[in-house]
Amino acid sequence: MAIRNTSSRFGLLAVGLHWLVALAVFGLFGLGYWMVDLSYYHDWYRRAPDIHRSIGLLLLAVMVFRLIWRLADKVPAPLPGHTRWEVRSAHLVHGLLYVLVFVAMVSGYLISTADGSAISVFGWFNVPSVTGRIKGMEEVAGTVHYWSTWALVVLALLHAAGALKHHLVDRDRTLIRMFGK
Repeated sequence: MAIRNTSSRFGLLAVGLHWLVALAVFGLFGLGYWMVDLSYYHDWYRRAPDIHRSIGLLLLAVMVFRLIWRLADKVPAPLPGHTRWEVRSAHLVHGLLYVLVFVAMVSGYLISTADGSAISVFGWFNVPSVTGRIKGMEEVAGTVHYWSTWALVVLALLHAAGALKHHLVDRDRTLIRMFGK
């Protein structure tokens, strides 16, 4: 499989980034959903948020790279059997997924840095606060983070359902192409 996309299939890098981001998004959502109910005395009370923030910031870097790669590499043409509304809705959904991922990551960053502190990424390096202390930012960013992550997961599930519809009902190569074939 080629690294770059062709006019008919996705390349290794696009496929790998797609599945890496999908895994990270659902993993972060599950971790976030679980960790908000941890008690102060739970072993994971401090560790889970540190992991969540670290993976979130690494995902931000991956998404910036993915967006640059997406803009630099060609996109395979839609399959011949796809209708105009399917192609347009796919473009809209992909665009919304990108927006929601960035909104979720930026709002998560703002929650953690609202007090002016930096975020340690697995102890490898620190990402400083760019805002300093802003009163009330943690609450606003928390609300944005909560709703954007729910919207992201619901939209990603609809995206997956669409891919399965193409595979199981339409019997076309939409899903197969996302595996690089």
